[in-house]
Amino acid sequence: MAKSAEVKLAIFGRAGVGKSESTYRHQATIDDEVVSMEILDTAGQEDAIQKEGHVRWGEGFVLVYDITDRGSFEEVLPLKNLLDEVKKPKNVTLILVGNKADLDHSRQVSTEEGEKLATDLACAFYECSACTGEGNIMEAFYELCREVRRRKMVQGKTRRRSSTTHVKQAINKMLTKISS
Repeated sequence: MAKSAEVKLAIFGRAGVGKSESTYRHQATIDDEVVSMEILDTAGQEDAIQKEGHVRWGEGFVLVYDITDRGSFEEVLPLKNLLDEVKKPKNVTLILVGNKADLDHSRQVSTEEGEKLATDLACAFYECSACTGEGNIMEAFYELCREVRRRKMVQGKTRRRSSTTHVKQAINKMLTKISS
C-alpha cells in the first residue's frame, strides 16, 4: 500500500490562472506515494500582509511570470527575496514557471532569460501554457512535491538527531548529579 503525504503549495505571480485567489486540492501518486496537494493560487491579488501569510502557510512555491509581460518577470526576484525573508533560516523550495507559452508570437521574455533566472535562484524551470496545457506543468508540480518531501525528511532527521543529543545531555547531567 502506498504511503500518504500532504503538501501545501502556493502560486505567486501576475500570470496565475484565476482572476481571484483560489484554493485547489489535487491528489496524485508520485513515486509510489499518494500525495495530497493543497494549492493556493494567489492570482497576484494579495496585499503585503496577505502575501506574508501565504508565504508562512506554504511549504513549496511556484513563482509564475507571463512570457508576454516583462514586468511580471521582473517581479520574480523581489518575490524570491520575500520568500527568503519570511522563511529564514530555512531554504525555500520553489520552481520558476514561464506561463502563456502558447503566445510565443508576443513573447517579451526569452526562454534563455527564464533558464538563467532559474539557475540564479537554484530552482527548476518550466515553460507552459495554463490555457492550452502545453508544457509539462503536472511534472513541474510533482517535482516541487518531491523536493518538499525531501526537505521535510531532512529536517525531520535533523530534529531527531538534535532531540537525541538533548536527551543524552540530560541523562549525562543526571548521572553526574547521582555520582557526586
